[in-house]
Amino acid sequence: MNIALVGLPGSGKSTVGRQLARRLQVPFTDSDHVIEQRIGCSIREFFEREGEARFRDVEESVLDELTLQPHGVLATGGGATLRPANRLHLKERCQVIYLRSTPEEVFRRVRNDVNRPLLQVNDPLTRLRDLFGVRDPLYRETAHFVIETGRPSVANLVNMIVMQLELGTPHPPTE
Repeated sequence: MNIALVGLPGSGKSTVGRQLARRLQVPFTDSDHVIEQRIGCSIREFFEREGEARFRDVEESVLDELTLQPHGVLATGGGATLRPANRLHLKERCQVIYLRSTPEEVFRRVRNDVNRPLLQVNDPLTRLRDLFGVRDPLYRETAHFVIETGRPSVANLVNMIVMQLELGTPHPPTE
């Protein structure tokens, strides 16, 4: 089974994904790391030099490949669901888990992280609220399961995900 994690930048996709893969004894892939290997520089540098649209083109190509893998845990970039093709590939080829964090929770976690290009603005909390407004519906549309990250430890989040996957009951549809 291929499992993909979606959510805001800083919602814990890579951290939780690594632990989940270890627990399930499957490979872990971080799409941002694959993209950086492909482009030969940091995403931040590429973003500044080539712009967001070009980055999203590369991301779409990488996600198309990664979602075809037979099994593993995939941590996606925060904007992976912006493109319809990515949402389709994720939903059809993976069990998608939305790690839902409030903008305030994410801000608390990443406020000092200079490697997040979309947060290098004067008011990152407002930026996160704006991103959440646009992306939350897309994450929900793509996800089979929604996990509220809140304050549980990484181990507790992994347990919650494993239970959801074992139960196989997707989140109720949202209006």
